[in-house]
Amino acid sequence: MERNDQEYLVQKIRTQYTEKEHTQLDALRALDKKVKRPADVFASVFGSIGAIVIGAGMSLVMTDLGSTLGMTDAMVPGIAVGVVGMLMAIVNYPVYKRILESRRKKYADQVLALSDKITKG
Repeated sequence: MERNDQEYLVQKIRTQYTEKEHTQLDALRALDKKVKRPADVFASVFGSIGAIVIGAGMSLVMTDLGSTLGMTDAMVPGIAVGVVGMLMAIVNYPVYKRILESRRKKYADQVLALSDKITKG
């Protein structure tokens, strides 16, 4: 192993054991996460629920689950449930963007002030 590679590995391991100093850049990253996290969580949860609803509709249409549940014809309810799931999937992204936009407006002053402080020193 070359000398430069050894020094790099030593520095990499060493940084894992030294205490990190909390900087303004860390605060900016934390604020950015605070802005984005609610929109990300909403989109993930709502999208997953939409996918499950689509799957439930497909199961009603394609399997004998409807007869197990006591339905004589599960085609129409299955299609209706699937369409509801598709609508959830369709509106997921616009709602995500709207949540993110409102959070960006709410925290814009703080983010800009902190980023100006970092760039201007």
